[in-house]
Order: sequence, then C-alpha cells, then structure tokens
Amino acid sequence: MDRYQEAFSKFAPLGTDQEVAEKVKKLLEAETKKNFNTETLKFLYSCIDLTSLTSVDTKESIWELVNTVNDYEGTGDIPNVAAICTYPLFAETVKQSLTAQEVKIAVVAACFPSSQTFTEVKIAETALAVMNGAEEVDVVLNLGYFLEGNYQELTEEIQEIKASCQQVKLKVILETGALKTEENIRKASILSIYSGADFIKTSTGKEFPGATPEAFYVMCQVIKTYYDLTGNKIGIKASGGIRKAEDAVNYYTLVKEILGEEWLTKDLFRIGASALVTDLQNRIEA
Repeated sequence: MDRYQEAFSKFAPLGTDQEVAEKVKKLLEAETKKNFNTETLKFLYSCIDLTSLTSVDTKESIWELVNTVNDYEGTGDIPNVAAICTYPLFAETVKQSLTAQEVKIAVVAACFPSSQTFTEVKIAETALAVMNGAEEVDVVLNLGYFLEGNYQELTEEIQEIKASCQQVKLKVILETGALKTEENIRKASILSIYSGADFIKTSTGKEFPGATPEAFYVMCQVIKTYYDLTGNKIGIKASGGIRKAEDAVNYYTLVKEILGEEWLTKDLFRIGASALVTDLQNRIEA
C-alpha cells in the first residue's frame, strides 16, 4: 500500500452517489427549516467572499466594489462580508481602497480557473499576490494530475504553492463538478488537506457545475474525520451558483450538523458569491 492509499484508508467510504444523495436529502429535510431565520441569514452574510472575477474587471470597477463594502460598514447590525475576492492583479487596488474593518483581501491564483500551467508559474503568481497584499489565496487543484492518478505531482504542487503563501491562508478548489463522483471528491479532499490546504472549496463557478449539497456533504465528512485523527480544523467554502438564501442555509445546515457549531465562524466557513449578497439583504430587511 503506497502512502496515498494509506491516507485514503483512514477515511471511511461514504457510499454510492445515490446513497450520499439520500443521506443529504434526509438531513436537509429534517434540519434546514429550523435554521431559516434572520440570525442565520445575518451570519451567512458575514461569511461571504464577495467576488468579482471577470475578463472586464478594471481598477475602477474593483475600487467601486470595495466602496460598496466600505459604505456598508456600520449600517445596522448585519456584519460585513468576510472577504473581497479578485484576480491577483487587483490585490493592491483592494488594499489601497479597503477601509472596512475585518474584511480580508482574497485572490484567485495559480492559473485560475484551469490550473493548466507550469508549477513554477503558479508559485510565482501566488507569491506576487501575497507580496501585493493578498491575505487569502484560492487555487484550483490540478485536475489533470488527479484524473490520471498522478498524486505525487499533485500533492507536491499544492505543498509548494502553500510554501509560497507564507502565513496566508490557502484555499484549494476541488472543482467538484468536474470530479463528478462522491468517491473522487472524497479522495481529492483528502489529498488537498494532507498537502497543506487551510480550506477546501467546492468550485470555481466557471467551466463546470458549481456547488452541490452532496459534494459539500462529502467534504464536510472528510474534514470531520481529519479533525478526529489530528485535532486540526480545516475550513470549508461553498462556491459556484449560490444565489439564494435557501441555498446558503442548506450549506449552513450541513456544516452545523456534520462539523458542529464550532465551525460556524467565518474563520472556518465561507461562501463565494456575489448575487447572494442582494438576496440576503432583501430577506433580512423584509
């Protein structure tokens, strides 16, 4: 048994895709309704990574995005978002314009969203982003390496990117819509965590389907087992297609029921979104 299979063996299989879907459906039907309340919605707002990742982003448009966060500071009793997430080119712009307290500067890096370039380029881009002010870095797991079973290069690459992050948090995006099966998601979660990920994240929201409760359930279960084995807490981020409060509460419920209330903090739970912001505001103020 090689070291990768040994690592996989420490985490119990979660069943077939259908079995996982049935477990998730049962859990959400039993628990979600009681979590849909104003206090939960306010908390979810505070866990958002407010994101702008388009080909037409400019310094001016990012500055305007940051100002919406600055202007929101101190309005009512709703906490501000957790972070502003942009391409690495705009880390310095966010740093210069951000005045809101306790809002992190996050970037995507390492050839987001495809991850298809040289490891040296990924390391350099990550290091430059950190040098320019990034406090959190989101990178995509190398799907090509994973799908061909090249776990050594995959894990070594994540380790090297993590080293270039210095003290900055590293979120590894699994791209669960491309992995497709719950077993692939389980293995990718394990490899990412053992390679140094501070967070594991569902999706880029770009080429493949975004977050699903089933994929998120599997990721939560891996994080729980890892915590039981090591005592180390890994964060989790849902991203890709999360636009409505109902969706956000589903992910909140999975975290609460599987990982426990100690994970219900923006240091360990995030939602990557932009459209969700408006929906949560409307629901809270209704």
